[in-house]
Amino acid sequence: MVTTLRLFTVAVVLAGLLAGASARAAEEATSSDSAEALAKKTQNPVADLISVPFQSNFNFNTGPNERMVYVLNVQPVIPIRLTDDWNLITRVITPIIDQPSVAPGIDNASGLGDINPSLFLSPAKSEHLIWGVGPTFTFPTASNRLLGSGKWSMGPTGVALLSQGPWVVGALANNQWSYAGWGKKSVNQFLVQPFLNYNFSKGWYLTSAPIITADWTADQKWTVPVGGGVGKLWRVGKVGLPINTQIQAFYNAERPDFASDWSLRVQVQFLFPK
Repeated sequence: MVTTLRLFTVAVVLAGLLAGASARAAEEATSSDSAEALAKKTQNPVADLISVPFQSNFNFNTGPNERMVYVLNVQPVIPIRLTDDWNLITRVITPIIDQPSVAPGIDNASGLGDINPSLFLSPAKSEHLIWGVGPTFTFPTASNRLLGSGKWSMGPTGVALLSQGPWVVGALANNQWSYAGWGKKSVNQFLVQPFLNYNFSKGWYLTSAPIITADWTADQKWTVPVGGGVGKLWRVGKVGLPINTQIQAFYNAERPDFASDWSLRVQVQFLFPK
């Protein structure tokens, strides 16, 4: 199942980036201004836009056995209008993991990882400087002990970004602490994802959104990727369904021993504008 999803996700992204004839025809019927505006919304984690991203992460040379660990993150984003002035943005990250034996004595494991929902309270009428704050949680839903922490965790999360001209620049951050569960190791983990996007006409854009993490309980705390890639917003079919595709590559300039040294992120994002 994991292998099928992996191949499906990559195939859809590559097809999008190579531009099938039907996608081009639909795009030509849409103004480049609206394509750029919608592409900028996909780069805003608290946009008033329903989206369902399928994000494939290929983590290469992991562990002493130097194996590739694959993680498919299904992370729907659903905004809820609370009042005319405030939105509640919900995002739930559900990881599906294929982890081979990364070290001697460690078994293969495939299945569901720990689910991570987040809530962001965000002003509804912000245009250039946009922000959102709220709680984030991790539930110990992993189908195998090797795929999760075995801990219930929670903490604060927040995002801030500036959208000006072709630029969308900002960062998302959180820190979580465990408070219950059967896992032996306590969780105290920090995450920050800076993002830098430059948008061109017709939905094309350059992007860099590395996920930097710190495990405060470990001796080697930091994982710091460096890299980026390219993305494209398409309108597909007779109704012009918007689909955002992107591919990014990262080198882990700072990492714990036996962590992957580089990774590839391939994403397909289905959009449902209101």
